[in-house]
Amino acid sequence: MNRFISSRVSGGPVAEPWHSFSVEQAYDREGSSPLGLQGDEAAHRLERHGPNELVQTARVSPLRLFLGQFVEPLVIILLVAAVVSAAVAVVRGTTEEYLDVAVILVVVILNAILGFVQEYRAERAIQALKAMAAPQAHVVREGRTLTVPARELVPGDLVLLSTGDRVPADLRVTEVATLRINEAALTGESSAVSKGTDALRGEVFLADRRNLAYMGTIVETGRGKGLVVATGMRTELGSIAKSVQEEEAGETPLQKQLERLGKQLGVAIVGICAVIFAVGYVQAGGDVDRIVETFLTAVSLAVAAIPEGLPAIVTITLAIGLQRMAKRHALIRRLPAAEALGSATVICSDKTGTLTKGEMNVREVFVGGHRYTVEGEGFDPAGRVLRGGRAVAASADEDLRLALECALLCNDAALKRGEKGWEVQGDSTEGALLVLAGRAGIDAGAMEAAHPRVAEIPFSSERKMMTTVHAPLTKDLLDGLRAMTDEQREILVTQLADKTALVKGAPDVVIPRCTHQRLDGNVVPLDAATREGLLQENLKMAGKALRVLALALRRLPSEIPAVDSETVERDLVFLGLVGMMDAPRRDALEAVRLCKAAGIKVVMITGDHKHTAMAIANEMGILATADQALTGAELDRLTEADLAKQVERVSVYARVSPEHKTKIVAALKARGHVVAMTGDGVNDAPALKKSDLGVAMGITGTDVAKESADIILTDDNFASIVGAVEEGRWIYDNIRKFVRYMLSTNSGEVLTVFLGSLIFLQSPLAPLQILWINLITDGFPALALAVEPKEKGLMKRKPRDPKAGILSGGLYFHIAWVGTLMMVGGLAVYSWALVNKPWDVDRVEAHTLVFYTISMFQVFHVLAIRVERDSVFKEGFFRNRYLIAAVLLTVFLQLLVIYAGPLQAAFETIALPLEELAGATLIASSVFFAVELEKWVRRRREK
Repeated sequence: MNRFISSRVSGGPVAEPWHSFSVEQAYDREGSSPLGLQGDEAAHRLERHGPNELVQTARVSPLRLFLGQFVEPLVIILLVAAVVSAAVAVVRGTTEEYLDVAVILVVVILNAILGFVQEYRAERAIQALKAMAAPQAHVVREGRTLTVPARELVPGDLVLLSTGDRVPADLRVTEVATLRINEAALTGESSAVSKGTDALRGEVFLADRRNLAYMGTIVETGRGKGLVVATGMRTELGSIAKSVQEEEAGETPLQKQLERLGKQLGVAIVGICAVIFAVGYVQAGGDVDRIVETFLTAVSLAVAAIPEGLPAIVTITLAIGLQRMAKRHALIRRLPAAEALGSATVICSDKTGTLTKGEMNVREVFVGGHRYTVEGEGFDPAGRVLRGGRAVAASADEDLRLALECALLCNDAALKRGEKGWEVQGDSTEGALLVLAGRAGIDAGAMEAAHPRVAEIPFSSERKMMTTVHAPLTKDLLDGLRAMTDEQREILVTQLADKTALVKGAPDVVIPRCTHQRLDGNVVPLDAATREGLLQENLKMAGKALRVLALALRRLPSEIPAVDSETVERDLVFLGLVGMMDAPRRDALEAVRLCKAAGIKVVMITGDHKHTAMAIANEMGILATADQALTGAELDRLTEADLAKQVERVSVYARVSPEHKTKIVAALKARGHVVAMTGDGVNDAPALKKSDLGVAMGITGTDVAKESADIILTDDNFASIVGAVEEGRWIYDNIRKFVRYMLSTNSGEVLTVFLGSLIFLQSPLAPLQILWINLITDGFPALALAVEPKEKGLMKRKPRDPKAGILSGGLYFHIAWVGTLMMVGGLAVYSWALVNKPWDVDRVEAHTLVFYTISMFQVFHVLAIRVERDSVFKEGFFRNRYLIAAVLLTVFLQLLVIYAGPLQAAFETIALPLEELAGATLIASSVFFAVELEKWVRRRREK
């Protein structure tokens, strides 16, 4: 995409983009000059265009955010239940329902607080963007250099840039001196960009606009000047800020499913109330007292049907999963995201630093007609240079030694060992050359001391090469260089008797300047055919996605007129080619394989060139054929409909802009995918918010990316995403287990009370007994399910259908038959008690027997459903110690309520004979064997 920046002098849009103008045309368009703005022009333009700052749209008030937490269907049902329970307590004059009200309100308020905290953090994303703006800027006005607040910059200002500066606005570069700017946060480019001043014609991708500098990027090396062409919200950074504010974060699959479940429960509960009241109303025959009692019974059953603990247990399970994910280097910023990553069907990943280490490494060297390979990782100089599979030291190979000494000395980077390992100070490409020399056994410090640099011709984007001049170290030379002025030093260098020019640069520029080459220890002439062969070697290495540099030298004459390109950079001796790349992480290779096994598609989205991206993707197993790769320019030519057709087959997107990333995510979501998007730069923020799961890099990531994301990787490693996917699937499994458990047992309670009331004209359970079952028998085992160990083969399953509800996959049927079995067992013991205990006029023993039976049904049920597919005995009956402890505690408390005197009066229970207790336990155990049989049948069908 090619955005046009508006001219503020003419008041209308510029006919051509700024990169296509020459420096003189740019000055003319903005009504400025190399002396900067004149007189009061800056103040007038500031009044006309406004401050150079990012503007935040209207904020949502904290109160509105908090109140918004109470509109979820399940929360509304709970609030209605609380109101009805309170009304029942007033009408009946009892206190049991107030406890129910208190529990519901605590759950709802805690849920609202968590949701509020999670949403309020989104307001901080724009603040992180603002922090990227420079606080001050150095400008030229009326020919004088001034330091002004960056917010006062206006179009037409001339800004001075130097190493370490943050670019304060969008600039058309007008002067450069080895100016290199790190634009990774904005464009995704993996290395600093060399800036130039020449006009660029035609449509040029954002990262290739070498004559523009963008707000928020950082000057890595060199100096320069730039004409302000856009400020504030009109900059590229401003455009992203606008997108971040406009893009709404979507709901996770779990949130959507719980919302759907809430609506289903609401319909079911209203239906229960209506049916019970209708039947009771007919039976009442106009008796007002019986009608009121029927209404209260219907409402009580409806309240009992609501799984009050569901929001709390979901939150607890997610929080436990959050802690597990943190140990696997994934920090969760939004609780539902802990589960949602497990439902991902596509992971869109950045290349640099995520799939790769983000460290350039020389992989191949071509010297003296021979090919060398290089072993080693990162910037650690430990490693080997191999020729024909055997290690080679530079000291034993003259051609290799000269080439690597050139790479080491014609170099502005430094290699340091820090607390976190080896680090490069300066350009990573030059750092890779230092590492290469170290792996060949060259002592960098000794070499630099023995051959001091006496002059240089800096790299420029126009020349595409860099030259340094060196002389043997002598005391006179060293003392003379220190005492001389720059002009005197330049004269001395031209007259030195023994000096050597070392050159590195683009092969297509350096090789044509060579007249000789080093070959098998000799310097031989370089004819046209050999020169063409060297250029073909360059193309072969480039075809492997290697960034190739050519190395050359020239022994300079005793006297030369000047140290400049025309005098020095000719008649060179070709030394060799070095090819480097940002290699894939080893653990990321395995992670991609695991994704494939789990049915998750991995898509690489990068700002790097297409061939580089394709080579890495092919090596990692992401890319199968060339037609699975698209560039940003190719994306621009596709309509939304065309992209929707192609998005399923494309695995690599290269040279893409922020708008492209958002477009790709939208197309994947439109195809029904659950999309996880990784990113580290400002340019990734809109796509991170657009995706179902935004994953930011914790080490290299900008604050903007982190504030826009749901998950932050503390090690910037793709393998950590896959680990988090496994954790997410584990979390969802456990959520399904306690949803199955709670709804099955609640349905058993409701059916027992409902049909018991119709058949026996009285509820088989007392109100406080129902409350006890809801809070205690449901509660402890459900909580223990949150830490149920993961099942085997978790990452060999295909991702679940994001459109399927949380009760899909046979859960409706399971809930129905388990509820029916509990109802049959409960009413069976109730009927037996009524027949065999005719003296039990108040039916206390019958109620107690049903109370115990229903509770034990729940205990046996939870022991069986904690393993979804395999037999509990195969997975390990005692593998979840917390569940075993919760079950034992539940049984103990249940017996306490039945046999402890003070509690018998409160809960309307009576001590049961042991034979009745054993019989009820045997009946309740039937659900355990029935569930095991259900799993066996399912396994047989799957085979």
